[in-house]
Amino acid sequence: MEGGTVVAVLAMPRFYALDVSIPEHVFGRHLGYRVRVCGDAGDGSSSLADVEHADIVVVPGYEAPHLPVPEKYLRALRIAVDRGARVVGVCTGVFALAAGGILNGKSATTHWRHTDELRLAYPRVDVIENRLFVEDGAILTSAGGGAAIDACLHVVQSDFGTTVADGVAKDVVFSSVRGASEPQYADVPTPRRDSLRATREWVSENLGASITVQQLADRSLLSRRTLIRRFVRETGMPPMQWVALQRILGARRLLEASDWSVERIAGEVGFGSAANFRTIFRREVGVTPSAYRKQHG
Repeated sequence: MEGGTVVAVLAMPRFYALDVSIPEHVFGRHLGYRVRVCGDAGDGSSSLADVEHADIVVVPGYEAPHLPVPEKYLRALRIAVDRGARVVGVCTGVFALAAGGILNGKSATTHWRHTDELRLAYPRVDVIENRLFVEDGAILTSAGGGAAIDACLHVVQSDFGTTVADGVAKDVVFSSVRGASEPQYADVPTPRRDSLRATREWVSENLGASITVQQLADRSLLSRRTLIRRFVRETGMPPMQWVALQRILGARRLLEASDWSVERIAGEVGFGSAANFRTIFRREVGVTPSAYRKQHG
């Protein structure tokens, strides 16, 4: 039997073609995955039985999520989850996970147009507003469109590291994976002249520098309060939380692609001492820098 991680894309009745093609496109770019589009009665190239035995199951969005989902699809999902499969619900595909009881007691998100509907229909699900994606254990749920690419890239990053995920993103002509806490939309449109892109690019190029909120405000020609407000609007998080995230991403790339010592990487990305770096990295990533390097280097 072929090796590799089996990704089953479950083509639900009334599925959105774009939501099916995105995981095919992203996961199909890496030889570590074997992608199968699964369905019933001509809905996919593989059967529902393949869903039950997959390592990763992606449930794309579908029209009219308020309509009942055929029980055979829900049964296949429950069997996969019980076996320990990871599951990615995209857009309204999250409704199928909720209907199968898979999201009971868990946090989840969906396309912003459907969050109220999801909350009302499934009160046992903790619906998170305006997030690109939400990860709760082995369950990953996301908004539609571009957020589906983010969710798939997040899986690639978890499996193969940031460098590989960056390469896949480049291959599919997409930006590197965005953080889960970034918003799906901005409540107030941000004029181009107000964009903090130049400031964020400066941070990415100067991670080893001493960076403060006031320094970012000065570079952006904004007051401290305005800088914080716009940063949250554009990135979904306060400035220094975003800076810390970029430092973690920078450290992951260096651990994967270089033979630099932990001490050198700590200084390069702005964490100061190796001890401080190890503490923060383990808290944020879940493993020590050395263990991460062994796994993804």
